[in-house]
Amino acid sequence: MRYAVIGTGSRSAMYYEALVENEKIAAENELVALLDLNQTRMNYVNEKLGLELPTYKPHQFDEMLAAENIEGIVVTTKDSHHHEYIIKGLKNELKVITEKPMTTNEAKNQEILEAMEETGNDLTVTFNYRYSPYRSKVKELLQEGVIGEVTMVEFHWYLDTTHGADYYRRWHGEKRNSGSLWVHKATHHFDLVNWWLDSAPEEVFAFGEKRFYKPETFQYRMRCKDCDVKDECNFELDMSSSDKLSALYLEAEDEDGYFRDRCVFSPEINIWDTRALTVRYQNKALLSYSLNNYAPYEGYKVAFIGTKGRIEQDVVEASYISGHDGELERQTPDNNIRLEVFPLFKESYTIDVEVEEGGHGGGDKRLLEDIFLENPEADPLGRKAGGYDGAMSILTGIAARRSIEKEQPIKIKNLVKFPANFGS
Repeated sequence: MRYAVIGTGSRSAMYYEALVENEKIAAENELVALLDLNQTRMNYVNEKLGLELPTYKPHQFDEMLAAENIEGIVVTTKDSHHHEYIIKGLKNELKVITEKPMTTNEAKNQEILEAMEETGNDLTVTFNYRYSPYRSKVKELLQEGVIGEVTMVEFHWYLDTTHGADYYRRWHGEKRNSGSLWVHKATHHFDLVNWWLDSAPEEVFAFGEKRFYKPETFQYRMRCKDCDVKDECNFELDMSSSDKLSALYLEAEDEDGYFRDRCVFSPEINIWDTRALTVRYQNKALLSYSLNNYAPYEGYKVAFIGTKGRIEQDVVEASYISGHDGELERQTPDNNIRLEVFPLFKESYTIDVEVEEGGHGGGDKRLLEDIFLENPEADPLGRKAGGYDGAMSILTGIAARRSIEKEQPIKIKNLVKFPANFGS
C-alpha cells in the first residue's frame, strides 16, 4: 500500500520509520510522499531516511493523491487539523490512520461521524497504550471475570516536570490547538477505560484549574532561547543541544513562526494543569480520574473494584521530551510495575508482567504491525481502535471541558448526534 505521511513533526517519526525501516512492514507498504506546511521539516525527514520523497503543502493534497497514487494516509498534524485530512481521506476511499486524539471538539467530531456514515468507511486511531503487555494483561483479567462485574474504577495519572511541562512549551498549551490535555493526553486514558470496561461514557462532571504553570510560579519570559533568567529556571529547554529539535524546530522557525521552547509560565497558556472528574458509563460503572502535570515522577495508579474483588496496577515510567535526541529519552526501566489481585475473602496475589523494549512499554511495535500489515496476528483482546473508539475517548475529555465551563454535569448524548447503529 502506498502511504503519505501528513504532518512531519516529532510524532510522525514512529510511522515513517516503520514504513521504511521495519522489514516486515516495508515488505507490504511503501512511503511515497510527505505533506506539511513547513518545507524544512519535510527536508529533515528525507535527509534522515536517506530518501528524496516528493513533498507537498496542505493546499496540494488533491494533487498529491493523484500524482503519487496514494492509497493510505497517516495523519500526524496538529490535533486541530486532524479532522480535515480524516474526512478527505474517507471521502477519497483511502485507508486512514490518525494519531490520537481523533479531533479536538464536538463539532469536528460530528463532521467525522457524518463522513463515516456518508462513505461507509472507518479509520484507525493509534491507541498504542492498549498494546503494552502490562495493560493488555489487565484487559485479560477483566475479560476472564477475575473480579466479577466491575462497578468502579479509580485512575490517577501523574506527568512529571520533564514530560508534563513539555506540553506547556508547545502548541498543546492552547485549547484551540489541542482541545486541552483533557483531550490530547487524557484521550489515551479514557480509551483505556472504555476498552478495559468494554463500555462507553454516558455522563461526566469535572473540575480543572491552572495552579502551577502560570506567571505567579516563576518569572515569565517569551521563550527559553532568549531568556535572561534561564540560569535560575528548572524548566529551560535548550533546543540547540539536540540535533533533532534544532533541525525540526529551531531551524524551521522562519517558515511558520512556531517556537518549540515557549515559556511554560506564559499567561497565554489556557489549558489546565490540575484536573479531576467523575464519569458514569453505559454499563453503570463509575470512574474517578485525575491528571496532574507537575508530579515528581511519571506514571499512574489504577484500581478496579468488582463484585468479586479488586485489581490494582501501579506503574512508574521514565520521562522524556518529545523529539529530544539525548539522555532524556529513556525506556521504562524494569521492576517498576505492580499488578495485584485482591479476591474477596481470599489472599491477594501478584502477577508478573512483561516490560519490553521500545516505546510505550513495547506497545508501539505491536501497534505498528497491527495497523500496517495486511494479515496481522489474531487479537482476542480487540486492541485495534476505529472511529467509534476515537470518538468515545475524546468525548469524555470534551465533556470534561464543557463541564468546567458550565459548572454542571454533561451528558455525552448532548454533545453529538450519533449515526444509527454507530459502534454496533
